[in-house]
Amino acid sequence: MHLVNQRTGDAVATVVEIAATRATRRQGLLGRASLDASAAMVIAPCFAVHTMFMRFPIDAVFVDREGTVRKIVTLPAWRAAADVRASAVVEFAAGAARGLRVGDRLYLSDVSGSVVASFSGASLRSTASNPACSGS
Repeated sequence: MHLVNQRTGDAVATVVEIAATRATRRQGLLGRASLDASAAMVIAPCFAVHTMFMRFPIDAVFVDREGTVRKIVTLPAWRAAADVRASAVVEFAAGAARGLRVGDRLYLSDVSGSVVASFSGASLRSTASNPACSGS
């Protein structure tokens, strides 16, 4: 699965993990030493994230239900950020979201380019339960 920027047509992540259950949202990126620059984690539903106990900084991109970017924040360790009108947060390695702008629209697509999910929690839960959607 790929995360694509509709404005540019570019894949901003080619490996996308979805955290759409209580357990996967709670775990997030905790316990990892790093996140590859080509990877992203979509957390939904979610409007706030933190980097407590994390070993690396992240870019947090807050999106609404349609995937429109509302806010982009780089978070070093021991920081938090929120956007109460966000439906989901996409986490990248720090610097990997550099080409994104507020107002860009992101969408999840399969390898053929077909849109596979919106950023609503229910849509992402059904996508996450499909094992074919977890990797590239």
